[in-house]
Order: sequence, then C-alpha cells, then structure tokens
Amino acid sequence: MTPTVANPIVHLELRTGNLRRARAFYTSLFGWRAEILRAAAGSYLVLELSEGIQGGIIEHDSARPAWVPYVEVADIVEATERGRALGAAVVLEPREGPAGWRSGLASPAGAEIALWQPKV
Repeated sequence: MTPTVANPIVHLELRTGNLRRARAFYTSLFGWRAEILRAAAGSYLVLELSEGIQGGIIEHDSARPAWVPYVEVADIVEATERGRALGAAVVLEPREGPAGWRSGLASPAGAEIALWQPKV
C-alpha cells in the first residue's frame, strides 16, 4: 500500500525569458508534449510531464530562469496565511482561475513556491 502525501506537488512551472528556446530544449530532451493554452489573460505553454504532475512554461522577466513547484492545498486562503505567519513573503495573493485558485510565496530562505487549490 502506497502512503498518501498530504500536500503533493501537482504542477511544475518554468519561468524563463526565452520560452521558445526552453520549449525546444525540454521537448527534444525528454519528449514532453507541449500545447499552447489560450486564455483571456494571454497564452500559456502546457507541458505533459508525467501522470499526476502537469507543467508549463511561461515567458517571465527574471534575472535567472527558475522552476516553481505548485503544491496542492485544501484551503488556499488558509495555507497562504499560514505561510505568511511562518515568515514567507506573499508574492501573489490568492487568485481564481478557470480550474482553481493559486497563490505564491517566497520562503524566508528566498525560494518561491506556489499553492494550488483545484475546483471540485
């Protein structure tokens, strides 16, 4: 019997200044399927990473590209506030999207992590 993880990583998002180059590299290296998802706010490159974990690449102004894990939580507001109480900076307040809610935290050590609450 496999133990259940309380808050699994469900999505990995690459933030990079060169989406086209990143897409070419990762799809060629790993054979990941990539598909553009168009939404009102713009487009998003969705990656099929593996069963249970989705991914994406987003064009982002940053000094250095970074992978940001999305951790599933039961209550986005409560988890965001708990992170803040533990010393994290909230870089994205809870926000609703078509499939769920997300928020972003920068840990006291500086690494970013995203929280995800899917719609049921």
